Amino acid sequence: MKACIMCGGAGTRLRPLTFKHPKPSIPILNKPSVLHLIEHLSREGFNEIVMTLGYMGERIEEQLGDGHMFGVHIDYVYEKEKLGTAGGIKNAEKYLKNEPFIVLGGDHVLNLDLREMYRFHETNDAIVTIGLLSIDDPREFGIADMDINNRIHRFLEKPKSGQIFSNLASTGIYICSPSIFEWIPGNKKYDFAKDLFPSLLTANEKINGVLVRGKWTDVGSSAAYRQAQRWMLDALPGTTIEGNFTTRNARIRGPLSIGNNVSIGSNSSLVGPIVIGENTTIGNNVLIGPYSVIGSNCTIEDNAKIFSSYLFDNVCIGKASNISGGVVADETIVGENCSLENGTVIGHRVVIGRDSTIHSGVKVWPEVKIDKNSSIKETLINSDYDTTNEGS
Repeated sequence: MKACIMCGGAGTRLRPLTFKHPKPSIPILNKPSVLHLIEHLSREGFNEIVMTLGYMGERIEEQLGDGHMFGVHIDYVYEKEKLGTAGGIKNAEKYLKNEPFIVLGGDHVLNLDLREMYRFHETNDAIVTIGLLSIDDPREFGIADMDINNRIHRFLEKPKSGQIFSNLASTGIYICSPSIFEWIPGNKKYDFAKDLFPSLLTANEKINGVLVRGKWTDVGSSAAYRQAQRWMLDALPGTTIEGNFTTRNARIRGPLSIGNNVSIGSNSSLVGPIVIGENTTIGNNVLIGPYSVIGSNCTIEDNAKIFSSYLFDNVCIGKASNISGGVVADETIVGENCSLENGTVIGHRVVIGRDSTIHSGVKVWPEVKIDKNSSIKETLINSDYDTTNEGS
């Protein structure tokens, strides 16, 4: 079975994390988010994968290669200009035109039964089948009006208050028949939700919906990213230790996943689920709480506290610093006795001076230097980088 993964977006809403990583490469449990998706597709029997690439696409191809390590074959199609979701699929037509295929976003994190969705499409005669999920607040998604026979009669992208005729939200997962390409113009920006679906409905072409069960999110915001990490951490099967591991009188309660050459100092306490990357050093009297991920080559100095936070690679946390519900990108240095409050997002190569506080919800752009004794209450922008943080 074939799958097409769309990876063209710039990830502006996830900034400052996406200045160094394209959105599908943002790490979840210390490996690229899209790799979790590919492994799930492989388990479900989708072993022919096409990836449409745009922003930093070379980085994604470099990480995944031809896919044989993950039990799949991957072909890559680059977009010279933004073509939209349907336009990107049209650009990959030569790989997809001979049989039904499933379409997903490169930022999707899920545990849905994709094979069941594909089989449902095969046994019905719709040109496209949309995966639908009942959610509490569908305003950031497309919503569908579906009848008892699974046929969709209305579809509205990002409804406003008073327009929410259904809470069945589109997951952005579509199973398409090859005839879909006849409805998508070439070399033109064209979207599934905004352009293709209204066109099909106007022409009385059949669009089906299928209700899905399980966990799904698109990692489009830092809040969704943290939620996706929690889901993955909840699924840790137990405690695994790869290679050398040293500790002195630490109190450790799993589940944990610990990489090679990790050391934990005296009287430290770790309460899982936690993932720790290779070559990371954790000092004495350190407390790391549940739902935390520490990257590779990190240093957590004495008396630090980390709760429900996600550190990328090569991060240094100074003595007696406290991080609660934050995300800290690569090569950032947090000085001694600092506090990063809930919802903070720190870009790569930031230096935070000692005795500083980053208030809740604040974002710090890459390569910013924060003086000691600072109290940062608003987002700090580095004008050397794009300042847009809304959009894809």
